[in-house]
Amino acid sequence: MDDDPTVADVVGRYLIRDGHTVECVHDGYEALRRVAERPPDLVVLDLMLPGMDGLEVCRKLRERWPIPVVMLTALGNETDRLVGFETGADDYVTKPFSPRELALRVRSVLRRSRGAGLPDRPDLGVIADGDLVVDMSAHEVRVAGKLVQLTSREYDLLVFLMRNPRKAFTREQLLSEVWSWTFGDTSTVTVHVRRLREKLEPDPTMPRRIVTVWGVGYRYEPEAA
Repeated sequence: MDDDPTVADVVGRYLIRDGHTVECVHDGYEALRRVAERPPDLVVLDLMLPGMDGLEVCRKLRERWPIPVVMLTALGNETDRLVGFETGADDYVTKPFSPRELALRVRSVLRRSRGAGLPDRPDLGVIADGDLVVDMSAHEVRVAGKLVQLTSREYDLLVFLMRNPRKAFTREQLLSEVWSWTFGDTSTVTVHVRRLREKLEPDPTMPRRIVTVWGVGYRYEPEAA
């Protein structure tokens, strides 16, 4: 979804060349209608859309569907990026950009959302800690039996931390391990940790699972520890 038909056409052609089936729409309301009719595997979403801006579209997508979202915008400051991640975007590309870079980002987000970064085994199983259960074959997270909707990045971050209990990681390390970024804005990690706490912790202001290690970063604290 992009408000500029030329940009949408170029992006669409690169994604088609990369093996994807692409549908372009240029209005936020129309985008939500199309998603409701046939949910896609991923949405490339421009922040500046007519009728309903990209942030509101992303919020409404997140209310109903766990569809990965790559945000596309001409606005490049830190606040804009963080607001995009706050609404649930999985990745963020700033104009001007290389269409090839966007295609690579899309491929990466799709791979993560489908669990391709996890071991390819039929007995993938679960990670359980108290009432928190991650079913990696179904790509689902439940707390006290209730399904919790996570973005693909939130899911990856949670799985990584749970697989490395009581080990402290810096934000830079988490960017590298979870996002596969060799550099980037570490506040991205802060936003995703906050969102995970809001979804998983009984009291997000006093987290018991994903705890802050002052002067370092974060670690996962198992309930049995």
